[in-house]
Amino acid sequence: MHRHTIAVIGTGYVGLTAGACLASLGHRVVCADLDPVKVAELGRGDVRILEEGLPELVQAGLDAGRLRFVVGAADAVRGARTVFICVGTPTGPDGRADLTAVDAVVEEIRTLLEPDSVLVTKSTVPVGTAARVTAALGRPDVGVVSNPEFLREGTSVSDFLQPDRVVIGSDSPWAAAQVAELYAGVDAPVVIADAASAEVVKYAANCFLAVKLSYVNTLAELCEEVGADIGRVTTALGQDHRIGSAFLRPGPGWGGSCLPKDTRALLGTADALGVDFPLVRAAIGTNAHQRTRIADRIARLCGDADGSLAGVRIGLLGLTFKAGTDDLRDSPALALAAELARRGAELTAHDPAVPATRHTELPADINVVDDPHQAAKGASALVLCTEWPHYRGLDWARIAADLHHPVVVDTRNHLDPAALSAAGLAWHGTGTSPVEPAPTAV
Repeated sequence: MHRHTIAVIGTGYVGLTAGACLASLGHRVVCADLDPVKVAELGRGDVRILEEGLPELVQAGLDAGRLRFVVGAADAVRGARTVFICVGTPTGPDGRADLTAVDAVVEEIRTLLEPDSVLVTKSTVPVGTAARVTAALGRPDVGVVSNPEFLREGTSVSDFLQPDRVVIGSDSPWAAAQVAELYAGVDAPVVIADAASAEVVKYAANCFLAVKLSYVNTLAELCEEVGADIGRVTTALGQDHRIGSAFLRPGPGWGGSCLPKDTRALLGTADALGVDFPLVRAAIGTNAHQRTRIADRIARLCGDADGSLAGVRIGLLGLTFKAGTDDLRDSPALALAAELARRGAELTAHDPAVPATRHTELPADINVVDDPHQAAKGASALVLCTEWPHYRGLDWARIAADLHHPVVVDTRNHLDPAALSAAGLAWHGTGTSPVEPAPTAV
């Protein structure tokens, strides 16, 4: 395998994971960031992102001399044969991805790139970005490639090194071949396409998953109405090879740094081109409906038929958008919390990845505690929002004694209903019948 010299611009989830993984494949990698404090931390192996296996991979790269960190893109690209752009592309006012950071990087490095090098967009970018970058570069000797990432937070290292596929899009065959060489140590099919097709793939995949999640959440609502069990329904669905079992778990809605942004971006692109995409639009609307539906249910369980929760204390278990990450971006837990607070609820929350010291990152109406049992103290209901594994082993008898009403709303069907029932708690899952407290022995 030929070893390359690579520059990675941006050290967020995508950039840091890509840099560390490429170094683990034997390449020489220089990662750049604008924040000198962050660069110094990473240079010491101090990874502040909660991501399984990433700190160890970064440290291994540093120890082997194949990974280093610098301030600014200019220092990183000198001598690099391949340059990855991994900067943020947040949602703009029109719903489309904001390419300000991508444009700034291209402008900064365009004259510094080595002849016959390749510039790769790893960030999620709208269709047409490769053509836009090519025009901005004005460098016919530099190839431009779209190499979209398909990383899930919490499993990004394994997703990079053991992917379902590697997608490489370019209108320059030699540039695509050069990027394909970087993945020679990865056992996965490599899909070579034109740049526009590769850019569509990323949005197409995430929007399909969003549609699937919204579908199963609506199916769960239907199951509640007819007395069916969503778990049995999705088990049967998942055994159909045309459907598969992934992304068939109901919950409080989908969120995170990708699905909300990418669905809005695809809709923005479609709208700009006059293409109607009602399926994705409906998936977004269905997702927003989840927080209202769950809040209505909590209000009914707390004894208020009109939906008000004024002065009612609610405990929340989990704030991040899913377990295994400390990311709060577009978290469905926070969306639900905002709806509960709007109705007047007093919120006390716990999350193992969000200590009370991070309270400044949260809305002021959420009181964060460092012990999950404290979230239940005096609450009229305890609501599980994020599926952290250790929540299954809480002291439910203690929680039952501390709750004002013996009600647990499990938005992810994560807890053991029998264990809660034995402790004297009523378990209310999603898309299934509630389990009442076990009778007390006389």
